[in-house]
Amino acid sequence: MEETSKLQLPETFLRFLEANGLDPSIYTHGDSIPRYVRLKPGLEDSLEEIECEIKCKLEKVNWLAGFYSIPPHVHIASSKAYQQGKMYGIDAASGAAVSALGISPGDHVLDLCAAPGAKLCMMLDLLGETGTATGVDVAKHRLAACRTILQKYGVGQRSRLFLADGTTFSVPPTTNSGGSPCLDDHEDTFQQWTSRRPYKERKQAAKARNHPVLPQYGQPEIIFYGQSSGVIGLQKKELYRSLDQQEYAFCGYDKVLVDAECTHDGSIKHIQKFEQWGWTTLERRVLDAERTDSNLTSLQLNLLKNGFRLLKQGGTLVYSTCSRVTISLTHAQNEDVVDQFLAEDSSAELQEIEMAKDWPCRSGRIPKTVRFDPWTSATSGLFVAKIRKLPPKEAEKNVL
Repeated sequence: MEETSKLQLPETFLRFLEANGLDPSIYTHGDSIPRYVRLKPGLEDSLEEIECEIKCKLEKVNWLAGFYSIPPHVHIASSKAYQQGKMYGIDAASGAAVSALGISPGDHVLDLCAAPGAKLCMMLDLLGETGTATGVDVAKHRLAACRTILQKYGVGQRSRLFLADGTTFSVPPTTNSGGSPCLDDHEDTFQQWTSRRPYKERKQAAKARNHPVLPQYGQPEIIFYGQSSGVIGLQKKELYRSLDQQEYAFCGYDKVLVDAECTHDGSIKHIQKFEQWGWTTLERRVLDAERTDSNLTSLQLNLLKNGFRLLKQGGTLVYSTCSRVTISLTHAQNEDVVDQFLAEDSSAELQEIEMAKDWPCRSGRIPKTVRFDPWTSATSGLFVAKIRKLPPKEAEKNVL
């Protein structure tokens, strides 16, 4: 194999890349990948003002509405536009995964791995004035950051955030209209959300930051809800009501995003570190199949299964890894997880991502799935699969 990487990658890693359909040259482009921002809808007229402030041009991403690219060295955190919630950073590949859901106003949407919150912001932008978005994550401090982002960008009104294990989360969408505090002052009835907390709760929260754990007995804990999220006026037993699988078919979520945790085996910067750490460490940490594939792929599959369980009949689920600054390289964490899931559930049907025809991406190993990478897409790496939940009669045909 021709050596194209500036890192002088070892032969074992080159074979690993080849086996997973990746060109080693992606590691020569890590420092040239642009950063991406999304403008809040309706603020396009502020474009020139924002450009003057950050001293660079916002290049429109023609294949993804509302997205703009900026040079990788430009930082937006100190700009007024960012601080005032006019724009937020989100990689274009992550935006593509959200777009693949096909969110419509009025949908009830679930983000099963929601923190730090940029994708949830985009979901709420797409929902507009109707529907709800529910975010779930296992880390309370990350959810707190997510809550801050939702409030900063003014999209939290129709959202709920739960501290919970995504593999067992079972809270259905709420249909209560909400909008005003309930006159019932019973302690189990949700009033308008406020950031003010009694001393006891603040003390417990401080302890949780130092020792982050899930709520006792694995029960979900709601840590934020907007005024129009359907929570206000509900009693706890109503919010946390249990549904059986048949009920979820009609009362579940319309759209579910499972942006699953992945290894950092493809991070440009992560791989660069091994030049100092030693390539034998790379082989042990990244190429060890038992570590990379077994436990993590089990988690990914369980997240996918539970997200699909919570989906309404006819609804759409998008499974993706990994939306951070990494490229999840192995087929085991992507196509193999989807293959196994489809083989076990006859009501699951892999869908064509129609809009991907206009995306700068390539096909995954499974037809209808897509992959983004720095070389092809000038984005961070991402695998995307779109799955529909079939009604029983269609599912029976799937078996036959």
